[in-house]
Amino acid sequence: MAKGLMDYVKEAKSQITEISPDDLVKLQQDKADLLVVDVREPGEFMHGHIENALLIPRGVLEPSADLQYPKSNETLREARERPVACYCSTGGRSAMAAKVLEDMGFNEVYSLAGGFTAWEHEGKPVFKEGEY
Repeated sequence: MAKGLMDYVKEAKSQITEISPDDLVKLQQDKADLLVVDVREPGEFMHGHIENALLIPRGVLEPSADLQYPKSNETLREARERPVACYCSTGGRSAMAAKVLEDMGFNEVYSLAGGFTAWEHEGKPVFKEGEY
C-alpha cells in the first residue's frame, strides 16, 4: 500500500523531538543562539508569525540547508551547531522539516507540536509584517 501524507508525518514525529509553545518560549529565553524556522508559505507568514522567525518554506528546505547548493540560505546552512526550532501551521510540515534537518546533520532540532495554531491558541505573541 502506498504511503500518504499522514504516514510521513507520523513517521517523522516518531523520530524527532516535539515541544510545546511553553517549551519554545523557554528555549527562546535559555538559548540565545536559538534559530526559529517558519516552514509555512510566505502568505501564511505575512498573516502572523513568531518574532524573529526565519521563513524557509518546507518546499525549499533541503536546498536552503544544503552545504553545497549555491543558492542555500546562509543563516540556515550555518546553523548546524545551533538549536533550531521549526514550526508550521499545525505541526506536520515542521515534524518532517525537523527530521530532514536532523538527517542533514543539524545537531539539536525541535518541532513545535500543534504549530502556529497552538502558539496562537495559547496566547503567545504574534508578529505581522510592519509591526517591528
